[in-house]
Amino acid sequence: MRRLIAALVFTTVLSAKAQQPAYQNPSLSPEQRAADLMGRMTLEEKAAQMVNGAAAIPRLNVPAYDYWNEALHGVARSGYATMFPQAIGMAATWDAPLLKNIGDVISTEARAKNNEALRRNNHDIYFGLTFWSPNINIFRDPRWGRGQETYGEDPHLTAQLGVNFVEGLQGTNPKYYKVIATPKHFAVHSGPEESRHRFDVQPSPHDLWDTYLPQFRAAIVDAKADSIMCAYNRIDGEPACGSKMLLVEILRKDWKFQGFVTSDCGAIDDFYRSYGHKTDPDAEHADKTALLAGTDTNCGGTYKKLDAAVKAGLIKESDIDVSLRRLFEARIRLGLFDPPSMVPYAQIPFSAVNSPANEAVAKRAAEESMVLLKNDGILPLRAGKYKTVAVIGPNGAALSSLEGNYNGQPHDPVMPVDALRTSLSGSRVLYAPGAPYVAGFAMPVSRTMLHPAKGSQEHGLKAEYFTSASFSGSPVITRVDPELNFDWSGVSPLRTAPNGPFAVRWSGTISAPAAGTYEFLVKTGRCRGCGPAQGYTVTVDGKQVTELKRQAPVAPGGRINGTTGLPEVDRPNRPGAFQITFDDAKQEHSITIEFSRDSASAGSGIRLEWSPKPETLLPEAIATAKQADLVIAMLGLSPDLEGEEMPVKLPGFVGGDRSDINLPASQDELLKQIVATGKPTIVVLLNGSALAVNFADEHANAVLEAWYPGEAGARAIADTLTGKNNPSGRLPVTFYKAESDLPAFDDYSMKNRTYRYFTGAPLYGFGYGLSYTRFAYSGLKLSTAKLKAGEPLTAEVTVKNTGKVAGEEVAQLYLLPPADGNGGLSPKQQLEGFQRVSLKPGEAKKITFTLSPRQLSEVDAQGIRAVQPGSYSIAIGGGQPKDARATTTAQTAAFTIDGTQELPH
Repeated sequence: MRRLIAALVFTTVLSAKAQQPAYQNPSLSPEQRAADLMGRMTLEEKAAQMVNGAAAIPRLNVPAYDYWNEALHGVARSGYATMFPQAIGMAATWDAPLLKNIGDVISTEARAKNNEALRRNNHDIYFGLTFWSPNINIFRDPRWGRGQETYGEDPHLTAQLGVNFVEGLQGTNPKYYKVIATPKHFAVHSGPEESRHRFDVQPSPHDLWDTYLPQFRAAIVDAKADSIMCAYNRIDGEPACGSKMLLVEILRKDWKFQGFVTSDCGAIDDFYRSYGHKTDPDAEHADKTALLAGTDTNCGGTYKKLDAAVKAGLIKESDIDVSLRRLFEARIRLGLFDPPSMVPYAQIPFSAVNSPANEAVAKRAAEESMVLLKNDGILPLRAGKYKTVAVIGPNGAALSSLEGNYNGQPHDPVMPVDALRTSLSGSRVLYAPGAPYVAGFAMPVSRTMLHPAKGSQEHGLKAEYFTSASFSGSPVITRVDPELNFDWSGVSPLRTAPNGPFAVRWSGTISAPAAGTYEFLVKTGRCRGCGPAQGYTVTVDGKQVTELKRQAPVAPGGRINGTTGLPEVDRPNRPGAFQITFDDAKQEHSITIEFSRDSASAGSGIRLEWSPKPETLLPEAIATAKQADLVIAMLGLSPDLEGEEMPVKLPGFVGGDRSDINLPASQDELLKQIVATGKPTIVVLLNGSALAVNFADEHANAVLEAWYPGEAGARAIADTLTGKNNPSGRLPVTFYKAESDLPAFDDYSMKNRTYRYFTGAPLYGFGYGLSYTRFAYSGLKLSTAKLKAGEPLTAEVTVKNTGKVAGEEVAQLYLLPPADGNGGLSPKQQLEGFQRVSLKPGEAKKITFTLSPRQLSEVDAQGIRAVQPGSYSIAIGGGQPKDARATTTAQTAAFTIDGTQELPH
């Protein structure tokens, strides 16, 4: 009987296996499984899989999947996450191993979020495992608003950081990707934002292969990224997402890419829309162009008409199958069709998000990103030397300038003024915003205008948090919130009920720095599918002045602190706007703001804004400065001014880009007035791109570049100013003195651009940065003084800490090609190696660089890369070999190359 039962069980198991579709069989290859699944699908089902929001196919047990997920400097738009410095800040670390560590942390949190989402049957956008990062376009011009998303202006630095970030994201498991990385935007893409949907770039073959493609090659060939995103613009007349040169000849043939290509969002629409390239007559022809060029999935909806293109005879169903196979192979390699028990990454718990270990990596990254540009000896600040310190400037308490763009939400972020107050505990720390970022631009109402009760000297409003949207019951949290400036996109402020409804009541008084009638605005930002889920009411002096009962759904991807950037007069009758008249600066009006939301997934956050004129804020700031013994001016830019295709039109800013690289006039005047008080002044810059801060360089005692530094940025700034962190960041971009130093923004020729080709004198050079100690280089030796083409070259040098405190040096190796070689096309110098070296006082270390033939090669006028004969030099030091500001003397050595060796694309 037992044998009979066993035989029946065995037969049943065999029968079940025989009935199991091949695509569900983990023992088969991804290619076999993808082919089997496609063979079971209808044409219409295939077309529905070719857009970023791929539909579920219930009859085949295929779940919905959205390819659009963001992880530029932390998992974005899907709740709380560890938030690292913006990409340009990560680049300033010059720390490739750290970038791999950051990528690993991000992918761990991504898996934790995806695992939790799947447990809840959540297949929404931003909870998937295909991440549209990193942005490895070359930051060729500081006016580009999205330059903050890149690793700077140099191909080698960008390539090395990008490779490590991609490897950290994708993991090391031989069978499964941890997540899939998507380097973007392929290729030759860096503004202007206003014309990105229609401009045509025609780079010279030299510039294309010397500057615009090397980092993409490294990400695909070396790091083996399994996805890549094509760009909006045309290149040599063809839209990038329809470019056979880029996607077929270079990507597939030259680089042997086996992964999938995704379009930028709406890029295929640009093929035929009136605002775009207009290279195709309609959506069906655009689908044909993009698909046959090799764009596999469309962010947008144009590919939903692929079935119509087949029926019209424009393409074959087999053409769709080529791309669809790549897409399903990717999902299979992520383990999305296998039992979770088989996928090691599927075991990562949700508790891995925001872990103390991850927060420590964010803190380290923020510290290493700090670049000290000037110091007359005032830094580090000595404890107790300054009894009163004034923190002045719009970035002193600005949440958005910690975040940058494409960001996740950090838990309880600390503002710079608060971090300084903690670090300078022996000093009285005053605060005043001092100026708007730029005249006519909205900014959060300053904490100095808010008080929890009449006559109180404390800044902020009394806040009561409830676990219901109806304010029922007793508040679970009562505290004073310094500002109403909260980014709760997809998250809740209540950790005890993170997914449920909540409400907040803020109450207290509001005043103004000068008499007058001012308009205020409550902004709840944008949120995906908000519907009626969130609302607010505002009461001033017992009278309701504005409310929001419903919020219509809008497109995903918005941010709480987004703004139109238009002057107030151009935005009449806006929802959430109200006015208050102040008879004098001491008058206080009572104010109550009640905000409620049905769930964490249903809304964004809240901000109380106004648009003061510079002359309204300036007197208070100067009065504050005069009370102090030291001024820390927190100046710079905002991701609400510079970023992706933004409706901003203000002096110096247009469409997300800048038309002026100077510090905005309102802040420049503020700084001049502060300096005129005679008080020692330290300037801290928070921004995503280079600023021409000539006045600060000439008159401030110190200048610190902090970028958009992430969740630990405020503490990193404070620790750097007080000496707990010895600054070791280096500039990944050139800081020019004036816009007149630059070619036209829309000129993509590299002539006179970046440190490699710039012939003028910069304000601060690429690779520059100061320390609180000093370093010296000695004993440079090359493996040979005569090299045959195709052989590697090794260089070793000793670096010593000659100062009195421990520090980290960034040793930089530059190759100096023959000035008259290669038809004069080669850069005057090019970074080909860098290493971080940690040294105690008096300690010395020998470091070694090995240069491959590719690193020793040059690109000719036809775009051919080859090792070329001639006399070369190597320079190793703490910056560029001829940087007038360098505090170290670079070691140099000459060598010659005999013969020629052409290298493959």
